[in-house]
Amino acid sequence: MWLSRREWKILPMTMTASNSTTKDKVPSLFAGKAWQQVLERDSGADGQFFYAVRSTKVYCRPSCPSRRPTRKNVTFFPTTEAAQAAGYRACLRCEPDRVAPRPDPQAQAIAAVTEYLEQHKGEKTKLKDLAKATGVGKFTILRGFKRVLGVSPGEYGRAQRLAAFKAKVREPKVRVTDAIYEAGYGSSSRLYEGADAALGMTPTALQRGGAGMRIRYAVADSTLGTLVVGATDRGVCSIAFGDSAEELVEGLRKAFPRAELKRMDRELEYAVAAIVAGLKEHPGAIELPMDVRGTAFQQRVWRELQAIPRGETRTYTEVAEAIGSPRSVRAVAGACGANPLAVVVPCHRVVGKDGSLTGYRWGVERKRALLEAERNPV
Repeated sequence: MWLSRREWKILPMTMTASNSTTKDKVPSLFAGKAWQQVLERDSGADGQFFYAVRSTKVYCRPSCPSRRPTRKNVTFFPTTEAAQAAGYRACLRCEPDRVAPRPDPQAQAIAAVTEYLEQHKGEKTKLKDLAKATGVGKFTILRGFKRVLGVSPGEYGRAQRLAAFKAKVREPKVRVTDAIYEAGYGSSSRLYEGADAALGMTPTALQRGGAGMRIRYAVADSTLGTLVVGATDRGVCSIAFGDSAEELVEGLRKAFPRAELKRMDRELEYAVAAIVAGLKEHPGAIELPMDVRGTAFQQRVWRELQAIPRGETRTYTEVAEAIGSPRSVRAVAGACGANPLAVVVPCHRVVGKDGSLTGYRWGVERKRALLEAERNPV
């Protein structure tokens, strides 16, 4: 008898004998959910169980990138020791016995470069000077940054200057102009020309902790937990899911400590209704006026995410290629993590190269639930 996905459950992983012979002991396990995790190459399931393939006599992690075996040839084990006792050997591709991740051969060199950039973030550093100071080759820096961090050395340096400015301008009795120059900007215009997108407000407003801004918010229940929607006069600026309203509202307060926050459930009822409807495939979710602020790169990523059809997913690599920046995979992941609008900007539709769900700002289980609902609409 076949069971629906909702009826799949992992039963306790206990060892039972398939017959009276001790040598042939294997775990008896109904693993509908485990098999689904193997099909999805869910890295979150790594360490929880291992699957073995009878035809190859190899056992693997759930996230193994190898070709998926036929279900009838698969056996599940709670530990690597149990798999070995049953006569299986470790997969050479996913290395299920490895505890620590395989070290990146260039990670140490790139770490030295990033440390140097952080120590000199108020200075303009040329690539040749950076290579000379750190002893790392220019091509290693360029290629390593893109591969390891997903950004170029220049992009990393600009991010460091912006972070330095944001930290400095919040200090008491520090003038905005002084903070601009101390952060390494050659002139105030270099910061102001992209301030609204990069900072989400003018530098002066940032210094004042959002003083003068008025943010209305609404709290509601949803199938994904507590929902809090925040909006400025220009449009919806925050959509977040969590376990409690207090936690989510506190997140808004930390972002804008001196802004005026006011709960207005009735006034934002239209926005809440559109978002909740969006969880059940309704066009209302895309009609919201939005006030989404981020860097130019983040905006490109978020627009691309909105182009992913409902019920489909893309890998971080595919998104990077779609925006014309194929080596910015890690930067794409960072933009997904910085997305302020859950569901409306569907970062949940981006998965790992092996199909794993990877992370999600509002919890991997919510990501799993969203994808499941989109693939199997009621």
